[in-house]
Amino acid sequence: MNSATTRQTPIGPYPRAAIATGLLALLLAFSFSGMRSEVWTALLPFFEWMETTWFGYVGKTWGGAFATIQAGHLVSLGVLGGAVLFSDGRLLGLYSSLPLRDVIDGSHQVFKWALAVVVFTGVFMVCGVAVKVYYLPVFWYKMLTLSVGVLFAFYVRKPLVDRDLSDVSPLVIKLTAVASIMVWFTVAATGRWIGFS
Repeated sequence: MNSATTRQTPIGPYPRAAIATGLLALLLAFSFSGMRSEVWTALLPFFEWMETTWFGYVGKTWGGAFATIQAGHLVSLGVLGGAVLFSDGRLLGLYSSLPLRDVIDGSHQVFKWALAVVVFTGVFMVCGVAVKVYYLPVFWYKMLTLSVGVLFAFYVRKPLVDRDLSDVSPLVIKLTAVASIMVWFTVAATGRWIGFS
């Protein structure tokens, strides 16, 4: 995309970032509105249904299956975190002997696969204890931070690092890397907090 095309967009040079920011603002506004409790109440039947699914049955009755899926969830979360740290570490100036583009592109591929496994295994785990997690505030914080992380990764960070980084301020690159690490650390921390709840 050349600079003339970039200037012609009605929402600035970073349309995906502007859209993601708008979605995050709407999400925050929703979380502080009265509609949040109405939606939360309406979701209870869905969470009750989740426990009646095959995933819910296996999660509740086969401890070995649940433990295996949970191990897969934790390993994939570790791989996702490693991809984030490796890629963002390179943006922060670490591993400078490695080609920047190779690190970013390779890490993003690993990140996408790890994210898919994290989501799949997370859904399985929730089905076994759906009504319990429904009443845990930290579960909803985890879902919020996961949503923020996915939006940030695909609509803010990815479009930024796909550009020619020599045209981007080093401060913006470093702040983006730090923000990415902080968001995914928060996702992991809230997930661990669920285990203590």
